[in-house]
Amino acid sequence: MTDDITGGSTGEAADGATDAGQGAAAEPEVASVLGYEQARDELIEVVRSLEAGGTTLEESLALWERGEELAKVCRHWLEGARARLDAALAEESGES
Repeated sequence: MTDDITGGSTGEAADGATDAGQGAAAEPEVASVLGYEQARDELIEVVRSLEAGGTTLEESLALWERGEELAKVCRHWLEGARARLDAALAEESGES
């Protein structure tokens, strides 16, 4: 595998983030180690690299694949947050 802009091989995730706040469904494996902000920031860098050009086809494909993975992680976190908000609103309306 080729190295991407994060310094690791594509498909590898950074360690250290927690999975607190995620929904019950286990989406991408990296969601358990990448927080939303971390995934979003890395996705921004991937997009910038792709837009800047100057990479080989292989590097561009690796970046695109990493971007897809990061987008899934972000979507997973957002869906989990939405589920938590919906549950809180349902609980609140049930108490009123």
